[in-house]
Amino acid sequence: MTTTPGSLFLARLTAALGRREPQALKEEGARHAAVAVVVTEEKDAALLFVKRREREGDPWSGHIAFPGGHAEPGESPVATAQRETLEETGLALGRVGRALGRLDDVYPRSVYLPKIIVTPVAFAVPSRLEVRPSEEIEHALWVRAEEVFDPANRKPFVLDRPAGRREFESIHVAGLIIWGLTERILSQLDGRLEQS
Repeated sequence: MTTTPGSLFLARLTAALGRREPQALKEEGARHAAVAVVVTEEKDAALLFVKRREREGDPWSGHIAFPGGHAEPGESPVATAQRETLEETGLALGRVGRALGRLDDVYPRSVYLPKIIVTPVAFAVPSRLEVRPSEEIEHALWVRAEEVFDPANRKPFVLDRPAGRREFESIHVAGLIIWGLTERILSQLDGRLEQS
């Protein structure tokens, strides 16, 4: 993606989200979840990431992610993303942010992970607001969009799995390694922005 000033980034993101209907996935027996892709309206736009605390039995333990989690019965993806972001970071998106739109649903590609369909929802907030990570979050941080989408920060990530060693697409930025579902959401977003 060609780097642009942050104020343009948000305008391009909003336009890209409005260009087509997001793809919704359905799979019998799958749980539903939503994550918040939170972008600042600053000239030097930034995105909010969390590092999940290491926990026994949590398949996403220690991962870099967007704030989010499982949907409650009858809850919309926007409401789920808002509730989970408030619980995990103290950031009240319903009060300080505005929903921009949805991206395509994603799901884990590994048989070792639970069946879950994740809906990413993009939100804009005025600036890099203070966040207070909950007990399940090791830390939360804002990372400049220009760095996140810089092709120079894309590198392979190698992981030893029960079925053998595997290589994944990943983004190495601000001391983080972003891979898996979060990297796929960012790649989807990058692809949409490339078309704008």
